[in-house]
Amino acid sequence: MAYKRKTWQEKQHNNHPEKVEVVNEKFADIPAGASMYIATPLIVDAYIRNIPEGVHTSLQQMRKDLAAEHGAEYTCPITSGIFLRIVSEAAYEEFMGGKPLKKITPFWRMIDSKAPVAKKLSFGSDFVKELRQKEGLTY
Repeated sequence: MAYKRKTWQEKQHNNHPEKVEVVNEKFADIPAGASMYIATPLIVDAYIRNIPEGVHTSLQQMRKDLAAEHGAEYTCPITSGIFLRIVSEAAYEEFMGGKPLKKITPFWRMIDSKAPVAKKLSFGSDFVKELRQKEGLTY
């Protein structure tokens, strides 16, 4: 039997729990001994849904906010980037399935068209650029 690839929406609704763990050795920008929060795609989705129209929030700011909210010193940079992509791809799937733009997660408020994650999106960065321009986000 052939393996059926999960949709982005299925990836977004995984059952992995959020957690805080102590980093034993330096990891990316996180020093050894620091506490690191690992979110879930749905937590990242909820965060993005709270960004007001016309406002850009960076991945770094989200990481700071989520760490503070969940009692950690840092938020994992790797999973944060992965979850941002999952949320973006899942929102695009919903849009392509007929859901109105106003009802999908506004991922373009976190991803500018030149960001590394924008180049990885299956639908390309032009869609991101177009939506950012509609909201007056020019970078």
